[in-house]
Amino acid sequence: MCYTLKYGIWNVTEPAPDAVNALVSSGYAPLTAMVLAARGKATPREADAYLCCDQTLIDPFRMRQMDLAAGRVALAIDRGEKIAVFGDYDVDGITATCLLTDFLRSYGADCVPYIPGRLEEGYGLNPIAIRQLHRKGVKLIVTVDCGITAVEEAKLCKELGIDLVITDHHECKEQLPEAIAVVDPHRSDSSYPHKDLSGVGVAFKLAAALSASQEQVLERYADMLCLGTVADVMPLQGENRVFVARGLELLRHTQRPGLAALMHQAGCDPEQLTANSVGYTLAPRINAAGRMGKIELAVELFLTDDPQKGEELAKALCDLNRQRQAVESEIYQQAIRMLPEGELPDAIVLAEETWHQGVVGIVASRIAEEYCCPTFLICLDGEHGKASSRSYGGFNLFSALTQLQDLLESYGGHELAAGFTIHASQIPAFRKEICRLAREFSAEDAPRTVLEADCTVKPELLSVASIDSLSRLEPCGNSCPKPLLVMEGLQVERLSQVGGGRHLRLRLRCGRYSIPAIFFSTTSESVSICQGDMVDVAFHPQVNEFRGERTVQLNLQDIRPHCQFPCSGDTSAYRALRHGGLTPAMAAQLLPDRATLATVWRYISSAPEIREAPMCLLRKIVRWSGKPLDLGQLLTCLDIFSDVELLEVSWQHKHFLLRPRQRQDKADLNCSRTMQRLHSAKES
Repeated sequence: MCYTLKYGIWNVTEPAPDAVNALVSSGYAPLTAMVLAARGKATPREADAYLCCDQTLIDPFRMRQMDLAAGRVALAIDRGEKIAVFGDYDVDGITATCLLTDFLRSYGADCVPYIPGRLEEGYGLNPIAIRQLHRKGVKLIVTVDCGITAVEEAKLCKELGIDLVITDHHECKEQLPEAIAVVDPHRSDSSYPHKDLSGVGVAFKLAAALSASQEQVLERYADMLCLGTVADVMPLQGENRVFVARGLELLRHTQRPGLAALMHQAGCDPEQLTANSVGYTLAPRINAAGRMGKIELAVELFLTDDPQKGEELAKALCDLNRQRQAVESEIYQQAIRMLPEGELPDAIVLAEETWHQGVVGIVASRIAEEYCCPTFLICLDGEHGKASSRSYGGFNLFSALTQLQDLLESYGGHELAAGFTIHASQIPAFRKEICRLAREFSAEDAPRTVLEADCTVKPELLSVASIDSLSRLEPCGNSCPKPLLVMEGLQVERLSQVGGGRHLRLRLRCGRYSIPAIFFSTTSESVSICQGDMVDVAFHPQVNEFRGERTVQLNLQDIRPHCQFPCSGDTSAYRALRHGGLTPAMAAQLLPDRATLATVWRYISSAPEIREAPMCLLRKIVRWSGKPLDLGQLLTCLDIFSDVELLEVSWQHKHFLLRPRQRQDKADLNCSRTMQRLHSAKES
């Protein structure tokens, strides 16, 4: 078996030799040059521009209505008016709130931070908060990382005599709120060249507009910019790349007691800090404050000047994160049990009254990744529900919710993550329509699980020095990912379980090279590999340090049976067969001859049952038979056998279960509905 094969298809780019040579000649190490060339950086100039971390920042006043926003804030400072910086409860919103609050206070402003309670108030501007701030004498509210959809809330501010300045980075609806200024790079009338700023990035631009020097503001707040930008998974290109590179450097020598304590509590070595450790180690602990209803802990962590207080806050956040992990695990298990049996849905929509609103977003992300489809988890409270959703495969959540807004009470977010409120009675209709949209979006010629690898390498290229050279790609993240490489035709020399049985350690051999590897959250049973097997691996190369010795190690991301023939994952013709649009050419492509049917049947009938990922089964049959076959043809063969009751086929998560059936009489494959349809379509 190989039923937890993570990715059905591996897309591996082979870099052009001329491009690699040009990059090597300009000073790039060979492995780094291969990765850059594989990403389309064919010249040193293109590679340098792709990796540039010191480009000139864009004038903040190029952002639409920034002049109005900065002018109103400056007026409030001059008048001594009370200002509220209104943010969001995730890392991006927290850092944006703290950056602007600290900056305005340094200019003498009477400024208070306000982040709504996730459970009590929900996301964004809301009447409860507005009225509370009004009672406290607030004359100006400046939103950060929220507010772009707050049309009704803006009207309430106007009624109460509170001026409103909105800064946000989320997608805009057709109607913008009525405010003194609405600053968002996604405005349709905005000419700002960098659309992918985070919420803290836009807040920084407002601070820069108020300052005489954008560079001085960056020197002071690059750490917060880095945290928010990485945590919100913004593309690490353009200004974002500058923010993160400068922020990592500032974090390594941070003067903020809270951040220093958090890195210590989380076990982060400041000198080894990367964007990856920010995203996977620091960000979850900061996020835990908002998720678990203790947002004030994170705000204080950034604003405190007291080292002892910083230690207390950092410890509290780490404790909260452990609580969050326990709640997350419980919700995940409940959600998995609620999934319908059978073929994977086009979108997952689940609702439950007992779920924790602050944690369902993480669970939705985990399920979307594991089940390879957009996921929507709804926390019910009586007749109403609040949902968190996560995208998969490029499905635009904000666009989809806009199309279905008649079924929703409210919604907001962006392409990859969004939230909405919905009446319980509308959930079945929403489930039906969102599955329709996801189905229409799905590419007809591509499987859902695709691994995008940089290039195939030989083992002799993986030296410690070569892997160290890949540091030139840092900071790595969205749009500049960590190098993902492929090696083929390796023999499993040794394997063992480590970490209490949770992880798999391997030693792989290719000729005279023996290479250690680690595959996290995987067992030998789940990938069904044994000593002596021939495999291909996709991995992040890394240098392992132990007792002063530095050695090469492969951090595996996927593993598959090695096969001497190309195995196409093209299922466009098969999907046309199942869902309509089958052409004569497609039918001819799918229609199996007797030899192909015999080959597939001999393999699958050799065992009482087979539990496999489709691509894994395909590769095993091709390797066993020594004959080419593509995924569409294999699935067609299985349907034919199922039609005549030779085979029982059932889908279970990302794999299917095949059970050959015994018949008293001889099965006539020509009686198969699938076979007849293919013949009919071919002759039409």
